[in-house]
Formats: sequence, C-alpha cells, structure tokens
Amino acid sequence: MTHHTKVLAIVTNYGVEQDELLVPVRHLRENGVQADIAAPDRDEIRTLVRDKEPGETVRPTHTLDEVDASEYELLLIPGGTVNADTLRLRQEAVDTVLAFTTSGRPVAAICHGPWLLAEAGVAYGKRLTSFPSLRTDLANAGATWADEPLVTDDANGWRLVTSRNPDDLEHFLHGIDGALRSRAEAVGPR
Repeated sequence: MTHHTKVLAIVTNYGVEQDELLVPVRHLRENGVQADIAAPDRDEIRTLVRDKEPGETVRPTHTLDEVDASEYELLLIPGGTVNADTLRLRQEAVDTVLAFTTSGRPVAAICHGPWLLAEAGVAYGKRLTSFPSLRTDLANAGATWADEPLVTDDANGWRLVTSRNPDDLEHFLHGIDGALRSRAEAVGPR
C-alpha cells in the first residue's frame, strides 16, 4: 500500500464499539495508510466495549459535514448498536456511503455498521454479514445474509467487506487489506 492511501471511518460521538474502530484504524496506520475518523462534531468520540462498558475516547480528525469523501480509497463503518442506530439518521453519513458506492469505491462494515447500508439503499443485491440482529433488516433491504466471519461481495460495481462482530476482526482486517490491494491494482500507480 502506498503512502497515498487514505481510509475514512465514520462514527457518531458516542457508542461506537471500541475495537471495531480502533483495531482497523491502528492496523491501517501501522501499514502506512492515512486513516481519518469523521464524527458529527469535534467532541471526543466515546467508545463502548460490548455495547455497555466505557472504552477509550478518541478525537475525530474531521466532522462529517466537512470531510471530502472523494479523497479516500475505502469507507470504514464500525458497529456498536447506539453508534449505528444514530449514524443512520445522519444525512451526511448516508451521503458519504453513496459517494463511495456510486463511484465504485469499497466499503467495509462490521457488526451493526451495515444498518447504514440499508438506510442508504445500497444493500440491495449484495451478499453480506452483520451482527445477527440485523439479519431481517438487511434481507428486507434486498441483501443476502450469511453467517460467516468475512463476506466480500463485488456486486453492483463496488466491493463490500463485512464481518459479524469484534471476534471476526482478524478476518475483517484481511478483507480491508484485500479491498485496498485490489483497488490499488485497478487504479494503477498514482
């Protein structure tokens, strides 16, 4: 991965699952990727562990309304029930998803993160996974749900990488790395 690679994570300021945000962001940064985090406002992001215990706090690098989605190679949507449920009510978050999918750039969503895909209307025709409680919502949104640690789908002209929960993070990172590699090969040297 070149030093040009940029990944955008979108979250709310409260309730994101700690490891679903921080493990991928640290993994990417350790591998020379610029991983930015956008939230509704500049306040600290208060993460949770397993949806209940307070986790680490993180400063966002951007707000959702000031970030330029076109600058990034991949969109990361972490889970956490409160985070995902609040995020899907934010038009800026929906617009960000659409900016990636309509331009054919990959999206990686884990746990409750795929709720935002249903909200944006882009789950249709995709094979994916998520936290099991989203299964019906995603099926109703036209997706095919699978109970697997990693599902990668290239339907509709963009790659979707999904995993079920924090226990799948190793698989999820592998899927993110693969999506960035295939994107770099498709785009070619810059």
